[in-house]
Amino acid sequence: MSTQAPSLKRVIGRRVLLLFVVGDILGAGIYALAGKVAGEVGGALWLPFLVAFVLAALTATAYAELVGKYPQAAGAALYTNRAFGVPFLTFIVAFAVLMSGVTSASAAARAFGGTYLAEFVTLPTVVGALIFLAVVTLVNFAGISESVKVNVVLTLIEAFGLLVIIAIGVYALLTGDGDPSRALEFHPENGAFLGILGGTALAFYALLGFEDSVNLAEEAKDPQRSFPRALFGGLAVAGLIYLAVAFTATMLVDTETLKNSSGPLLEVVKVAGLEFPPKLFALIALLAVGNTALINMLMASRLVYGMAREGIVPKVFGAVHASRATPWVAIVFTVAIAVVLVCTGDVGGLADTTVLLLLCVFTIVNIAVLVLRRETVDHDHFHAPSWAPALGAVACVILILPITGREGSVYLRALILLAIGVVLWAVNHLAGRRSNPM
Repeated sequence: MSTQAPSLKRVIGRRVLLLFVVGDILGAGIYALAGKVAGEVGGALWLPFLVAFVLAALTATAYAELVGKYPQAAGAALYTNRAFGVPFLTFIVAFAVLMSGVTSASAAARAFGGTYLAEFVTLPTVVGALIFLAVVTLVNFAGISESVKVNVVLTLIEAFGLLVIIAIGVYALLTGDGDPSRALEFHPENGAFLGILGGTALAFYALLGFEDSVNLAEEAKDPQRSFPRALFGGLAVAGLIYLAVAFTATMLVDTETLKNSSGPLLEVVKVAGLEFPPKLFALIALLAVGNTALINMLMASRLVYGMAREGIVPKVFGAVHASRATPWVAIVFTVAIAVVLVCTGDVGGLADTTVLLLLCVFTIVNIAVLVLRRETVDHDHFHAPSWAPALGAVACVILILPITGREGSVYLRALILLAIGVVLWAVNHLAGRRSNPM
């Protein structure tokens, strides 16, 4: 009789994996932060997105190698554990990923309560954000099957919205509307180098999501070959879409207007020669923002649940609702943190906190792939050129530093969130010692 633990079925093909990567990247980032990025660099809005794309691709090489080498659904925490073997470090990495999901959802909630929502109803941003969080929580509580179905529909809608912006840009070029030369204007407030760094740190938020796809490694067909192609292909598709959207935005709307709007792409629609109903686009944007929040809150609550089941955090977080079969305590925990974040932060600050947390994770993953070269496996897999993850680690460290112009409140927020994890770790450790005395 076999004692081998059951594994997930490998049913996801290359095309589905590619769509998942693209869908996971597209979302609230470009819809909400294009204006904030423009505020850092001026008319050359596309430049930080291009730099962010290159830096994301460097880190993606590390993920591509590690997924092919260890095709299991555990991601950064698995790689950290195998490379360094320090349980506390592994926990902090996992908790940083978890909290990045909560901060990302909170940023999306703030974006939801801004300009896009104002097309339909006038509410204080915080009120709109909290109502939005309540709806996302209800969908999350309803069940994973219902949530995934909603996610698929919203992914298609948000992609359509970005294609509308690109179509507006093409029409503007053909008819001579807009000012393409503005895309070459570079007016950073804090100098060229710091302007690009600050803009890239924000633009990086729009490209996050590619790392989530590693959680499908255990369900992908031939992950050694399909995952690298889907990962790099998905990044390339999303990157090209973002560059086209950024160029269109800066060509049609002046920098100051973009900078001061929480719905920058709606400003593009309103001035476009190719008419598209602003209210319809606002609805698309709201759904895109909702999709980002739903994905992140799903991930965060399931991570807390998984940690509780593994005995890493108190077992109470592993409680499952009797009728809905959803981890309700974990959901309540993550939503409670999101509510506090929504009430105390703005879109830019919360997005920057998300980036900061994941840059720390990416730094460790880039180092881990080089450390794990000491281990060999008995199957072929993608090998990243050593310079790519090494340069990726250096780039991540640079983007972590305050020279990017990141506010001190962002660092404080990130530290507080990680401190919550340390407290949970300590409580669980002490409870374990009391229940199992020497």
